[in-house]
Amino acid sequence: MNILLFPFKLVLNIVELVFKLTGRLIAIIIGLLLMIIGGVLCLTIVGGIVGVPLAIFGLILLVKGFF
Repeated sequence: MNILLFPFKLVLNIVELVFKLTGRLIAIIIGLLLMIIGGVLCLTIVGGIVGVPLAIFGLILLVKGFF
């Protein structure tokens, strides 16, 4: 069961590291920028492969910044 949750724990640990290093305001700004960049990349088919995870990572970072 731990192997299935490993990617989620890894992403949350990375978000937590960024959050601790930069602070709330910077985390919110970076999360918003990543969401915008991910959305722009989703406009192309090839960029969608990178854009969707980037937008999700930005959303997670944005939520962590607010709460």
